[in-house]
Amino acid sequence: MGAAGDARPRGRPKKAPDAIDEGNRRQELLRAAGRLFRQQGFAATSTRDIAAAAGMRAGSPFYHFENKAALLFAVVEQGMHAALERQAQVLCALPARADTAARLRALVRVHFDILLGPDSDFVPVMLYEWRSLDLPQRRAIAGLQRAYEDAWKTAIEALHAAGGIGGDARLARLMILGALNWSVQWYRVGQGASLDELCDSALQLFVRAPARRGGRQSAPP
Repeated sequence: MGAAGDARPRGRPKKAPDAIDEGNRRQELLRAAGRLFRQQGFAATSTRDIAAAAGMRAGSPFYHFENKAALLFAVVEQGMHAALERQAQVLCALPARADTAARLRALVRVHFDILLGPDSDFVPVMLYEWRSLDLPQRRAIAGLQRAYEDAWKTAIEALHAAGGIGGDARLARLMILGALNWSVQWYRVGQGASLDELCDSALQLFVRAPARRGGRQSAPP
């Protein structure tokens, strides 16, 4: 042990102000990048644009990300991880005896939240800037997409087996997700239907009404 005059404070050394704020600044860059990639497109957005939108110096993004492509990948990857977490939380909150129609309703509703709610910029960026990712990045995002769609696959196949969805179950899943995803092009928050109303309309379009006794279907609600 050193002499008393050499004694140092116990515990972890204090971080410099820049280091303390590093995580927040990274998130600011990701939010700014996602917003600009959505509004202007990946090719038309420069790292200088992103830095300015985040209130940083022009070279600051390179402290956190190797290049603009790395920023694009981080925006989409983080968005997909957040989507998976939100989807899992919603499904876990369902009653243990929830039927397949209830599970699909929960999936549709949370999907609208992910598509159109706060922090949703990554969705159109992922859909329309896919080609700007390199092959390893595409494979990584594709793996996250498969994980996200697994819950849809299970719910739609079960509902199909019960007669709630017609046609081919795989095609039904692709068409349902495709139709829902297109809402990012036309939906505006506070203008027209609420997300709950969108969810109701989507289910009326894709899910068959319960059959009455004698094999006749009831009228849509």
